Formats: sequence, structure tokens, C-alpha cells
Amino acid sequence: MNLALPVLVPALPALGAAATLAVGRKAPGLARPLAIVPVAVAAVLALVVALQLGTGQTLDAGTRLTPTGGPDITLGLHLDGFSSLISVLVGLVATCVQVYSTAYLKEDPRYPSYAALVSLFTAAMFLVVYSGDLIVLLVGWEVMGLCSYFLIGHHWETADARSASLKAFLVTKLGDVPFLFGIFLLGADAGSFRVPDVLAAATEGRLGHPTLTALLLLAGVAGKSAQFPLHTWLPDAMAGPTPVSALIHAATMVAAGIYLVARLLPVFLLSGAALVVLAVMAAVTMIGSALCALAQDDLKRVLAYSTVGQLGYMAGALASGDREASVFHLVSHGAFKALLFLAAGVVIHAAHTNSISAMSRMPGLRKRVPDAYWTTGIALVALVGLPPFSGFFSKEAVLTAAEHAANGEALTNGLGPASAVPQAAGWIVLISAGLTALLTAAYATRLFLLAFHSPAGAAVPTAAAAKARVQVLAPADHEAGAPYSPELDEADPATAEPPAMRWPLWVLAVPTMGFGIVGLRSDWLPALLDGGSLRPSAVTAVTGTGLAAVGVIAAYGAWRSATARLGTGRPAPAGGWGRVPEQGGAPAAEVIVADPGRTLLGPLFGPARHGFGVDRLYHALFVRPVGAAAKLVRFLDREVVETYVRGSGAGANLLGRAVRLAQTGNAQTYLSALLAGVVLLAVLVAV
Repeated sequence: MNLALPVLVPALPALGAAATLAVGRKAPGLARPLAIVPVAVAAVLALVVALQLGTGQTLDAGTRLTPTGGPDITLGLHLDGFSSLISVLVGLVATCVQVYSTAYLKEDPRYPSYAALVSLFTAAMFLVVYSGDLIVLLVGWEVMGLCSYFLIGHHWETADARSASLKAFLVTKLGDVPFLFGIFLLGADAGSFRVPDVLAAATEGRLGHPTLTALLLLAGVAGKSAQFPLHTWLPDAMAGPTPVSALIHAATMVAAGIYLVARLLPVFLLSGAALVVLAVMAAVTMIGSALCALAQDDLKRVLAYSTVGQLGYMAGALASGDREASVFHLVSHGAFKALLFLAAGVVIHAAHTNSISAMSRMPGLRKRVPDAYWTTGIALVALVGLPPFSGFFSKEAVLTAAEHAANGEALTNGLGPASAVPQAAGWIVLISAGLTALLTAAYATRLFLLAFHSPAGAAVPTAAAAKARVQVLAPADHEAGAPYSPELDEADPATAEPPAMRWPLWVLAVPTMGFGIVGLRSDWLPALLDGGSLRPSAVTAVTGTGLAAVGVIAAYGAWRSATARLGTGRPAPAGGWGRVPEQGGAPAAEVIVADPGRTLLGPLFGPARHGFGVDRLYHALFVRPVGAAAKLVRFLDREVVETYVRGSGAGANLLGRAVRLAQTGNAQTYLSALLAGVVLLAVLVAV
């Protein structure tokens, strides 16, 4: 293989970012082609590299960047089936996002900087995927974090965007500090930062601190991939533009942590304790995020919590020792979740609100956005995990991996002994993943029914309703008290969505529907990865699909019951239904929305809507004490340290004034003082 091809994959988007920043404002007409063409060419090259590399092959190449007195830092490539597959996903999603953004942010004056940051972010993710050295990988890792800070805060004039970007940056950096020490410890034990050398040291048992190293790395993974307890930044990050959510929060940055653990899984297999910690982290993340998603009113926050939960699936597969299943679900999820976010952008463009309850009162919304309606349905079926879409096969692969680990037969595929995976980790993942499958089906069904199939939405729109539909809603258009992450509307809701916002949906719908079948034959996707089987077992297939069906039926039944009560005027249950302001009416006017989430969650609805108070807990335990300490430091600096500084200056000033009084300019005075001094000295000597 010509090494220029894989080198160009991250280089082209980086060059495109520099060019867009350089000429975007001076020549706005060039911003869009400079944003799309380099990323699209990089995506094509990533596919060419994957095809040329083939199955079961690896490519290692590099050159020493600098001596360090210890392990050298190498600018190198490490390509195999995992990097090839994920790079193709990154290229596909990034290209769709860049094309989509040309219409979604058409009138945004800061589009050139936005497009440049997206290109730079894409280049950083390519660098993480292709890098053969952990220090160089860390560079891409941190560049992604910096780009996400600017992209989430793109609408910096709003307080929500500013606080969300700062929160995302600080929470992920909190995990990156121990992550950095983990890389240093890993390099010191292995004697090299090169990925092949680290894997060889792990296989040969030459790592002196595997448990400590794995736990330090997991801290960074928890931050970057939004796993408990560092998951709180991702829902708030929905304040950024919707295409950013499709790229960062579906297929790239949040997947980087999962990819790193998959790449270094032999290291984690040396520590059963680290695998149990990973399993518990995944279990809490899966169940907690699914419950939160079932209670959200903001469409994008539902998808954000869904992303957190699906990342928990991937982490659970890794805790079960099967990185094939994890990466299989990573790629499958990247396609259908990017599709969900982009379709959500079309719906928000038409509805002019993120609120699901507000959408439920808009007549004919699904007829207004037929492309988004059908592709959202396709992606939600994949999310639920129903056959024959991709989510079914990848989710069942995770459940199968957990089942084998629970039976003491972990599918490590030669990376380590099956006994390296504790059975407890398998059981934790299996039980939590099954419960999450049920909850996922429930919140996906709730989202689809409330947004597109409510009684108001099914009605034929009148002229007055159509006119009201395209008006900007009052600021309180979402359900009172519900967390809400609005973004500035970038498109005119009175106009139909342009093709640039529609055809990327159908491009992503293709892998959403068909990618799962590539795991059925051993000479297809498994041959590209570790060679193990990705076929779901009969027990998990029946169980997983059955749980998903139960979730769909339960949500549908709760919705029908709530709708019937609403239609007949019967009183609401004790928990009540959500009250939201009347569309296009006065802010004080309210209507009742039949929300099946309240019925299904009961007393858990309120806590789940607010993330079970984790943010409040962190604010009480960390934010307020740090704020108080900062105020104390400011007081000491201004009132104590500066007092001494000002005092020393004031003393010198007073001394100067005293000395100045003696400088009268009168020669007789100076001579008299001199004689007086001589007399005084003479007296002192005589005495």
C-alpha cells in the first residue's frame, strides 16, 4: 500500500480547515466547497485504504519524532480492520454533516469558522483512529476536546451554549488528567508508546501495574464517552447546532473512548477488577440514561441520553471481553444515531421548537416533513433493536457476548483467556442490557408517537393552524420545568427543507437498514475484525427482541390510555400529564399533553427528568466548594497580599516625601545643617 493514502486521510480535512479559516470570510462563496471537498475526498480515501488493506491484515509504519530520555515518541500508523471500519464511518458521517450544514447554517455569519472546526475535528478523529503511538493519539484526543468546546458554544451569545461548552470542556478534562497518567504509566511499563509494542508487552505479561493503568485509562474513557459518573456534559451539549450533535455525539468523539479500550483490550484483560468496574459503569450508565430519556421533553436531549445508553452497551461488550461486538455496535449506532440527529434537525426546522410536547400539538407535522418522518422511524426501529435493521444484529452481538461471559466462556477471540473475564462482569452486563433494551423500546416509541402521531398531529391542518405552525413560538414553548437546550433557529420554517438537508438522511438510512447483515457470515465483517462470530445466539435473540417488543407495547398502551382519557375529558392520573403553553397562543394558556412517560415511570418521572439530581449533587459537592475556595483566594489576594504590596509602596512614598522636605534649595540651610552635624560629632567624640 502507498503510505501517502492513509497519511492524506487526516491531512486533507486539516488542510481544508486551515483554508476555510484563511479565505472563508474574504470569499464566502469558497467556504462551502472548502468544507465539503476535503472531507469527502478523505472519506473516499479511507474507503480505499480499507479495501487495499483487506481482511486479516495490519500495517505498521512510523518515524521517530523526538527522543525523550525514555520511550520515544513516534509519528506512526497502525492500521487494521478496526481502524479501517471506524475511519469509513467517520468519513461518511462527517461528509453528510458538512453537506447538511450548508443548508442548516445557510444564513449564519460564523459558518466559515464552524465549517473549519468541523473539518479540524474530523481530522483529529482520523488521527486517533490511525495513530500508532499513544502520545500522538493523545494529541488528536485533545484537539477533539478543544473543537467540541468551540462547536458546542457556536451560539456563544446565548447563556445555555456558553455554559454547556464550558461544562463539556471541564468535565472531559477532569477525565483526561488521570488518562494522561495512565498513558505515561503504560509507556513506562511497556518501554514504548507504540501501540504494537504496548499490545506485545500486555500479551507477554510485562506490564507491572495493569489494574492501576486500566483504571486511569477508564477515567478518560468515562469523560470522553460520557459514561457514569462523567456523563453529565452530554445532555447539556445539545445547545450546540444539531449537525454538531450528529458528528460529535453519535459517531466520533464519544466513540473515541470506546475505540481506545477496544484497541487496548489486552491490557484490560490483565485486570479482572478493571473489567468489573467497567461493567458496573456501563450498567449504571445504560439503565440511568434510558430512564432519563423516557422523561425528557426536549427532542435532542432524548437522543443525547439515548447516546449515553448505547455507549454503555459498547462498554458492556468490552467488559465482557468481546471487542468485536463493541465495535460492531459502535459502527451500527454511529449510522442510525447520526441519522436520528439530522432528522431531528429537519423536524426542529419545521416545528421551530425542540419540545416534543409542542410538536404533538402541531397539525400535520409528519406530512410537513415526510423524509424526516420515515427516516426517523427507520432509525428508531434500529435503535430499539428489531430485525432486520442493523441495531438488532449489533445489540444481540452485545447480549451474546455478555451471555458467554456470564457462563465463563468469554469471547475474547484470542486476545486473552476466557477466564480473564469475571463471570460477575458478564452477569452485570447481561441483566442491565436486557432491562435497557426494554426501556429503549419504550422511550423510542414515546418519542415517535408524541412527535408524529398525537391526535393534534394527525389532524388535517387548517389555514390558521398552518399559519401558526410557522410562527416563532413563545420562549416558554416547552413543558414547564423540563430541562431544555434550545439553539438559535438557523432556517426559515415557512420554507421547505432544501435537498442538502434531505438526501443525507437517506444516505445514512442505507447502513441503518443493511449494515447488520455483514456480521452474519464469518468471511465478511468478522474476518475484518478478530475473526470471531457475530451471530446472535437463539436465547439472546429471542429474549432481546421480546423485551424490546414488551417496551414498544407498554409505551403504546400507555399512550393510547392517556390519549383516550384526554379525549373523553376524564381526569388525569395522580402524576398528571404535562402542561404546556398553547401553540401560537398566550404564554399563560395551557393544554394537556398525554405523555406515556409519566404513566410508565410514575414517581420516578420527576427525578428522571432532571437526571436523578446528579448535576445538583456535583454542584453541591464540587462546584460550590470550589467557588467558595475561589472567593477565599480572591479575598486573600486582594485584601491581604495586595495590602502588603500597597503598604510597601505607600511607605516608600512617605519616606520620599520626608526626604523631599529637606531639599529646600537654600545653600545657607544646607551649610547650617552641615555645621550642626560637625558640632554634634565633635561633642560625641569629646564625651
